[in-house]
Amino acid sequence: MTPAGARSFLAENRVRFVLAQFVDIHGVAKAKAVPVSHFDDILTDGAGFAGFAVWGLGQEPHSPDYMAVGDLQTLSLVPWQPGFARIVCDGRVKGQPWPFDTRFLLKQQLDRLRARGWMMNTGLEPEFMLVRRNENGGFGPADDTDRLDKPCYDYKGLSRSRAFIERLVESLQAVGLDVFQVDHEDANGQFEVNFTYADALTTADRMILLRMGACEIAHEFGAICTFMPKPLSNRTGSGMHMHISLSDSGTSNLFLDRSDRRQLGLSGLAYQFLGGLMAHAPALTAICAPCVNSYKRLVVGRSFSGATWAPAYISYGDNNRTSMVRIPFGRIELRLPDSSANPYLATAAVIAAGLDGIERGLDPGDPLNINLYTLTPDELRQKGVQVLPQSLHEAVAALAADPLFSTQLGADFIAEFIRLKQMEWVDYHRSVSDWEVSRYLEFF
Repeated sequence: MTPAGARSFLAENRVRFVLAQFVDIHGVAKAKAVPVSHFDDILTDGAGFAGFAVWGLGQEPHSPDYMAVGDLQTLSLVPWQPGFARIVCDGRVKGQPWPFDTRFLLKQQLDRLRARGWMMNTGLEPEFMLVRRNENGGFGPADDTDRLDKPCYDYKGLSRSRAFIERLVESLQAVGLDVFQVDHEDANGQFEVNFTYADALTTADRMILLRMGACEIAHEFGAICTFMPKPLSNRTGSGMHMHISLSDSGTSNLFLDRSDRRQLGLSGLAYQFLGGLMAHAPALTAICAPCVNSYKRLVVGRSFSGATWAPAYISYGDNNRTSMVRIPFGRIELRLPDSSANPYLATAAVIAAGLDGIERGLDPGDPLNINLYTLTPDELRQKGVQVLPQSLHEAVAALAADPLFSTQLGADFIAEFIRLKQMEWVDYHRSVSDWEVSRYLEFF
């Protein structure tokens, strides 16, 4: 698309405002509404922001403005917001790319792949819950009949939220997301939307748009769409599984080898990439499961329904959903990211870890195609299987101890990420939970 073509597009669709949109370090959408008469400003100098007011941009009150410069190829309508369009922006400070902009960090890692003649395709599987506040201040499923003990794939649970689902899918399809299925997941009020894979940058851009649309459309229905990883303690959490492959032309899959002796359809290159993911798994967890609540999902154990899909173990297997990595023949499914992860940052970190595996020729060992949840700690140790970090504090410590991510994503950026996550951990421990009050108020 050219600037002239963009102006025609905006005029033909009667767009009044363009959202100059970027994300903070957490992957939360930030934007300014720019009147269409000033659209060209977004493409030149950019829309100006006080970076200190945004989480994790590494700026102070006296810092120069953070300028969000539009990527013209991302211009699209906002179907749930008539009269508005959205353009994804890259961060600039004094005309230069800003090293705390996670979209820029992803582009840097993609450049490392491009230098080898490769590109990465990813597909994300976002899960979320559709809930509603009750008169007591708590919350429950937006559909109050969605109460089955084992609700996964339930027709009624899906059908009774169809107005929301129809509106969301129609909106996403209208702006290029090829949604190919929606299902009710294992928790009450939980859904998953699957859309066709694309190059990694496009997929991350689309994931942010999906979150924006799901939350705003739910609001119109008087509900809340939450991407919180684990809203209900006795139900499954919400993941954002990442399907990964490398290509040298956009069509050929460099991870596919039908003669694979392990019968997983993986090439030697894919195994090395996988070896990097496993070698850096503890540190990678801090980025892919980035909030305190994430570790209520990664816990070892079962949910009320009797099922769990949490990837608590640093291992891989064929169709093994108890492992951190599942291999759906010829590609890698990293099950570690949850629905709170910043898709740009998580993808950038995955590339950094995978390329390290390729550069060092790492071997992930043989797959484990058994139910790891049934093994005792001693049995896991005998098989060489480690457990993923079980708290944000543990994961952040692993990130601080692993030099790869500071080297590849920037020492200042990683230091900022660690600082914010340490603050989050301290704030969490200073809060008094309902569980504590219930247990101790009259206990002693």
